[in-house]
This record gives sequence, structure tokens and C-alpha cells, in this order.
Amino acid sequence: MKNFVSKRQLMDSAAVSRAITRMAFEIIEKNKGTEGLYLVGVQRRGVILAKRIAEKIREIEGVEIEMGVLDITFYRDDLSMLSEHPTLSDTNISFPVTDSKIVLIDDVLYTGRTVRAAIDAIMELGRPKNIQLAILIDRGHRELPIRADYVGKNIPTSADEIISVNLTEMDGKDNIEIGVIEK
Repeated sequence: MKNFVSKRQLMDSAAVSRAITRMAFEIIEKNKGTEGLYLVGVQRRGVILAKRIAEKIREIEGVEIEMGVLDITFYRDDLSMLSEHPTLSDTNISFPVTDSKIVLIDDVLYTGRTVRAAIDAIMELGRPKNIQLAILIDRGHRELPIRADYVGKNIPTSADEIISVNLTEMDGKDNIEIGVIEK
């Protein structure tokens, strides 16, 4: 992250792993197993987290959970402010959305706008039985009435603080830091 200055580490690798394991157990418990259940990771770090949760569920239940990848770029309400030529990633959802239980997975819940965009994108593909939300970090400051069903950790922040989620697959390490953008 450009000019990110870390104030302190909030979670180390072991804490991130424990949070993912706990969330996997909670998903299984709330859904009374895995039947009709699909995981959808929001591009980029949400996809990594979805893969990790799917692996934990496989370890716990002995079943493979089908997983999808969601790019919400064109569903964002701030698309015109992001870039003249936004970078697109692939959406890959090969399972039937209609009448499915979908667990939408992302790294940080902040204003709720990313989640709203993800819900819009999923609804364009069909009408799920329900959509649940799994978030590694809930930092507050909601602008929309959205809450997570599964939370790795609640971290109250000020509006000028930044949460940096580092995952080995992208960043070479697993940890969560809080900091500021240097001016």
C-alpha cells in the first residue's frame, strides 16, 4: 500500500489462522452443515480468504465446498472516481446461484459499499436462498445498513486510520496492521 505507515500489528499469522478456523466452524454450524452452500470471494483478498475457509471446511467436514470468484468493479457506485480505465478481474461462478446459500467473503468491512456492489453482482446471476457475509476485519463506519454474519475480528478505527490485511499469497506474510497514509 503506497505511503502506508504502520502504527501497530493487530493480528499475527496465528491469530489470522485462528479467526479463519473459527469462521469456518461458525459457517458450518449456522448452515447446519454444507448442503447447498457455496463460498464467493470478492476479488482480491476475499478470494484468498474464501479458499482458506473452503480448505478449513474440507478439513472439518470432509467435503469440498464449491467456490466462486466475484469481480465487483462495474457494480461500484464510485467507478467514475476510481479510474478512467478500471482494472478488471475475472468473475467465475460456475454453480447455480438460484436457491443456493451463498457466503460472500471479503477482507475488510468498512462503509458497506463493496458488499452492496457484491450483492448486486450476485443478484444479477440469480436469486439465492440467502446471502451471508463473512469478513475478516470489521472496522465500523458503516454508510449502508450492512452487517457481517461472521467476523474474524472487530477493530474500531478512526476515519483517518487504515487497516492493512496482509496475506501470504499476495503479500508474503499473514498479519493485520493498523496505520495511516503518510501525507
